[in-house]
Amino acid sequence: MSTTFKIKKGLDIKLLGTAEKTVVDLGAKKFAIKPPDFAGCFPKVLVQEGDEVKAGTQLFYDKYRDNIRFTAPVSGKVKAIKRGAKRRLLEVVIDSDDKNEAIDFGKSDINSINKDEVVDKMLSSGIWPLLRQRPYSTIADPSLAPKSIFVAAYDTAPLAPDYDLVVHGHGDEFQAGLDILTKLTNGKVHLNVDAKKTTSKVFLNSKNVQINTFSGPHPSGNVSVHISKLDPINKGEIVWYLYPQDVLTIGRLFLTGKYDSTRIFTLAGSEVLKPKYFKSHVGASIKKMVAKNVTKNDNRYISGNVLTGEKIEKDGYIGFYDSMITVIPEGNYHEFFGWILPNLNKFSFSGTFPSKWLTPKKKYKLDTNLHGAVRAYVMTGQFEKVFPFDIYPMQLIKAVLVEDIDMMENMGIYEIDHEDFALCEVIDTSKTEIQSIIRKGLDLMRIEMS
Repeated sequence: MSTTFKIKKGLDIKLLGTAEKTVVDLGAKKFAIKPPDFAGCFPKVLVQEGDEVKAGTQLFYDKYRDNIRFTAPVSGKVKAIKRGAKRRLLEVVIDSDDKNEAIDFGKSDINSINKDEVVDKMLSSGIWPLLRQRPYSTIADPSLAPKSIFVAAYDTAPLAPDYDLVVHGHGDEFQAGLDILTKLTNGKVHLNVDAKKTTSKVFLNSKNVQINTFSGPHPSGNVSVHISKLDPINKGEIVWYLYPQDVLTIGRLFLTGKYDSTRIFTLAGSEVLKPKYFKSHVGASIKKMVAKNVTKNDNRYISGNVLTGEKIEKDGYIGFYDSMITVIPEGNYHEFFGWILPNLNKFSFSGTFPSKWLTPKKKYKLDTNLHGAVRAYVMTGQFEKVFPFDIYPMQLIKAVLVEDIDMMENMGIYEIDHEDFALCEVIDTSKTEIQSIIRKGLDLMRIEMS
């Protein structure tokens, strides 16, 4: 059984720097697990600098949910435990020994294993954090049962990786991961793919799941859009979600008994000389990835896509949930009358620049410049054109700003995530950080409702 959905509202931002579909080994020597990647997590460290670890060795745990453990992605030695203000844990850095030694958690018979055994193995191996739940986008609560699980194999963000390439040749592991997911819910496991581009037999021949196809502009690939169409969330309900490479990791654990954190990452963006795919492990350093492969301009390095990713340094580490690195120019400059001078090289949603209708298929070299300062909110009606939910985005943002819990509930806070407001942020004439506002609102709701 499958269903097809066509999303009409949204906006595709076409950027230069699409990755060539070749995969090379990164050869990274340093890896880091970063607690700030995990919303709502309060880490308690279990290792010290200099400790020897294997893949699957516990590094830290959530002190409010001590059964949720975070483990080393590779074998080697703990190089550094980095802390920030108020001793907040920022990174646990590991120097790889290139031996790929891993703790053996034991192989499993996927057909006979039960839910409790699945949960125990995923918790002890440290791969449980791959599962996140809506609302709030926090690590899934293992004591709860979701009404459904979503595997998002369709990404419409700028320069997003090709998931067909990522899973190619890994059909057995992918199917094993899907079979494990079916044991975690009494509802459906939804596999959502691109209606126009997906040709992978790994996806299309998947069993024991409902395959759904989506098409349309960004954010038609966002999990929230899929949930809203297939299994909307009401107050008190939860769904879980994850991505294809997470499913592969789960499948490998139960087939081999070992935590294999292998990942394929995309390096893309206008400032990359040779955009391509790299094979490494979770939390890899990007130092070798960008060395002699980016322009000498003042660049912004982003773990994730340009709309929702986090800024990192050029020797920083890929986020736990990210599968791409984007490099674009910094926008630290000013323009005189920049908004009024005719220009075919500037991206425009509103039609201020003629590029919108004269060169609709043009790819752009965009930077981080805001092209204006923060100003008061103006009701323009523009947000609704790129926001494909039955929600009033401006009214929800204002409810979050004044911390009106009842109004936030009434305006649909449970149905969305901060990433769903990325396009609103791009076209916002007020230049406000809308995603940060929504994230604070979600955190407030999580605390108030717990």
